[in-house]
Parts: sequence; structure tokens; C-alpha cells
Amino acid sequence: MAKVYLETSFFSACVTRRRDVRSLSWKTTSVAWLASVRDHALFISAEVIAELSAPAFLHRAEALALAARFEMLPINDEVLALAELLIAAKVMPGPLGGDAVHVATAAYHGIEYLISWNVRHLANPNKRVQLVKLLTSVGRAAPLIVTPEAL
Repeated sequence: MAKVYLETSFFSACVTRRRDVRSLSWKTTSVAWLASVRDHALFISAEVIAELSAPAFLHRAEALALAARFEMLPINDEVLALAELLIAAKVMPGPLGGDAVHVATAAYHGIEYLISWNVRHLANPNKRVQLVKLLTSVGRAAPLIVTPEAL
């Protein structure tokens, strides 16, 4: 059974009401992927909940209700230190929070896949080598960061 971390952009895609082609495609793909998952353990973190809880986040209640279905991984001092390392090495953007915390949480807890629609900072193949190198140097395996359609 694969362990999968669901990043905030996944929930955003699931609940969007935007009608542009990209948003509709991401929503359709995300909802279908979630409905078809049978052999994966799905996880989130408090960082996902914090981002979905932001007052500016559209459809907050719907996104939070969906996220509540999944097991929450703890964010401890080691996770935050790992996130700070990712930022210091310029593998993830700062400040502390967001993308760096998502990756650090997944890596710390041995999550195999991180699902994201954030192709700029997360599901970006150009970051993979740097991420693997840095996390391996501190004894952690890098999660494979992919869009739902890739998994």
C-alpha cells in the first residue's frame, strides 16, 4: 500500500468552481482520482488545514470537510528543521511554511508520493535532483511529487 500526502492544491482543485479549461480539467482529474483510490493510504498535515482555513481561501468549508477524511501527520520540531533546511538550500521557497513544510512532512514521515497541482515549486521535475540529493544527505527519502494524473 503506497502512502500519499495530499497537498493543498489538490483540495483546491477538488472544490473549485472556476470554469476555465485548466481548472475544469484539474477538478475532473482530482475528483476521479480520489474516487478510484483503493490501495493507497492518504495523509494530510496541519499545514494543509491552515492553508485551507485562510479567510481568502474560496470554498473553505467544502475543502476542509474533504480534508477531514484523511489522517493527519504531525508537524514536529524535526519537520520544521527539515523545512528550514529545504529553504536554506533554495530547494523550496521561503518563508517557513507552505511548500517546504509539505515536503518536509512527507519526507520525515516516509511518505512515498506527494500529490500536488503546484507545478512551479512542487511537482516540478527540475527540482527532483536537488530534492533527492539534499534529503538523502540527511538520511531521508524524497517523496515523488506528482500530479494526480501521474499517479
